[in-house]
Amino acid sequence: MTEPRRSSSPRAKASRNAARGGAQQRDAERKAAEKRRNRSIAQAERRTTADAVRSTEPAPTAAGRSRVADSPTPTSYSDLPEGYRAGFACFVGRPNAGKSTLTNALVGAKIAITSGRPQTTRHTVRGIVHRPDAQLVLVDTPGLHRPRTLLGERLNDQVRATWAEVDVIGFCIPADQKIGPGDMYIARQLAEVRRTPKIAIVTKTDAAAGKQAVGEQLLEVVELGKEVGIEWADVVPVSAVAGDQVGLLADLLAAQLPVSPPLYPGGELTDEPEQVMVGELIREAALEGVRDELPHSLAVTVEEMLPRSGRPKDKPLLDVHAVLYVERQSQKAIVIGTGGSRLRDVGTRARRQIEALLGTPVFLDLHVKVAKDWQRDPKQLQRLGF
Repeated sequence: MTEPRRSSSPRAKASRNAARGGAQQRDAERKAAEKRRNRSIAQAERRTTADAVRSTEPAPTAAGRSRVADSPTPTSYSDLPEGYRAGFACFVGRPNAGKSTLTNALVGAKIAITSGRPQTTRHTVRGIVHRPDAQLVLVDTPGLHRPRTLLGERLNDQVRATWAEVDVIGFCIPADQKIGPGDMYIARQLAEVRRTPKIAIVTKTDAAAGKQAVGEQLLEVVELGKEVGIEWADVVPVSAVAGDQVGLLADLLAAQLPVSPPLYPGGELTDEPEQVMVGELIREAALEGVRDELPHSLAVTVEEMLPRSGRPKDKPLLDVHAVLYVERQSQKAIVIGTGGSRLRDVGTRARRQIEALLGTPVFLDLHVKVAKDWQRDPKQLQRLGF
């Protein structure tokens, strides 16, 4: 018996090609989803563990430690609800777009420093949001900008490397500022990241001139996506300061994550080493009230963090020795202030934040040194952790 011949009409051929194309597309989508899931798990396995200061503690902040007992994260795989999701999301945007403030609002604790100065964030910071149905790992990145120094180039490289490894990207655009060349530049860069879903986040709605201004900005963001070729998975307005729609944003981000078991233990709010977080809190305090040129030239290293020996168990004290680096002698004078007054104020503000972070009394010893043109010197950048 001969096999019936397939129709060779153009319509039949088109139908067969469409069916074959659909099957290939579904296979590609399945492989992409599996790749994203494996990438998320691999990232979790490579995560940085905190330093020896917190080796006996389950979470890196006092707020985190107090919440460990009632963390909603399932305690074992058998407790996972069907469809549980886990993965990575990153926030991108131009400097001072509200990315760090939004990260802190979603996590529910301060894990990223904030400042009115541009380019406050200098390295990727991961914050962990625990939910009964998902674990969302937020990656706060430096603001993408046109670099003028080697430091700027390396910060931009960090941002682009993060884009390639996350499951969803949140593009932050302030509601109180017109969309400008910086936003357009980032949008064009994002358009080249084809497979990763993107959510447009209109931040700082509390600072906008009313609901109409927010609505107009939302329409501008939609048009921006059309212009550069991005199909937004969602567009959402939020205010991290007022807490408006922060929960909705968490829902939208979690919905884009792959089905996966938790990547971090319950109660962990960040995988950032405490020594790094302490250095960032000192830099945040030093940025308060300084002139425009100083923020870019300021770096902090924590040289030592050790419990003071001989102290009673009920009265511990942590000795923290840190160095603030600037690029010029004139900047050193600004940081120190008249008779050391400004450096003392920096120490007082930073110490309060560090004690809140670690949940223990702290003795903070600060020194200021000049590292000439460190932003442009590869050796000095490496020594300072960039």
